[in-house]
Amino acid sequence: MKYCALASGSNGNCYYIAKGSDAVLIDVGINTKHVELRMANLGIQPRAISAIFITHEHTDHIKGLSVFCKRYQIPVYLTEGTFNGSRLRLPDHLVRFIPADAKIAVGALKVLGIPKYHDAREPCSFVVTDGQTNIGILTDLGRGCANVKHVVQHTDVLLLESNYDEEMLERGRYSFYLKNRIRSGWGHISNSTALALFLENKTDRLKHLILGHLSGENNTVEKVLATFSPHCQEIKLSVATRLVETELFDVVQLGVDTPAVVLREDYDRAAEREVS
Repeated sequence: MKYCALASGSNGNCYYIAKGSDAVLIDVGINTKHVELRMANLGIQPRAISAIFITHEHTDHIKGLSVFCKRYQIPVYLTEGTFNGSRLRLPDHLVRFIPADAKIAVGALKVLGIPKYHDAREPCSFVVTDGQTNIGILTDLGRGCANVKHVVQHTDVLLLESNYDEEMLERGRYSFYLKNRIRSGWGHISNSTALALFLENKTDRLKHLILGHLSGENNTVEKVLATFSPHCQEIKLSVATRLVETELFDVVQLGVDTPAVVLREDYDRAAEREVS
């Protein structure tokens, strides 16, 4: 399997995972021109994308979706809550409604929906697996719920949100309302919360940790690396940013040889309830 972050941050998110000729995107939160340019930098062909999966309706996850999916006629998988909250105008023949705990086969890949807590209509994260390697994309986490912990425990490659530094957020220019929204348990998790989630749930099968969805206002790559580097001596550590794509990683280079543990079926659907 190959994978990368084309963009990851508070102003745009897009993640690529592929197995042979089967490839999916998780979110398209940057405009189509930048998706195409960043794909070209990595030798990825947009027409090779088989499906797009959307985590939720916030602009930084769907900004480029409408143009990109229509240009390349790619089906879009998303919950009804996400669709209804998005005001997206998508051709009916490209829309595939899924539950937040969906299990969708895309060629040699299987994409698993992970219900989570976030201030969106019906959000979910995703794990993509080929039956051998599990790659988890966990961003926009209000908290480290049981579903999220289970994914951390059973992934070989994990892209984990590390959104904000607590001191920077407290001292920053955001309004009191926005600060509380971010740290409410329905917004995002801090560097320290992400670290605790990682340390308490990681197993020996985790070979690559990518920190992502960094706030442009309340975090820095340097702070994230300083937080996590002392605890990642035995695994590969990367940081994905909103400014440039990561390299195109290959699990072969990680030496992943652990048989995949099937993720459980009974995810907590309370994690997908709508915020009033």
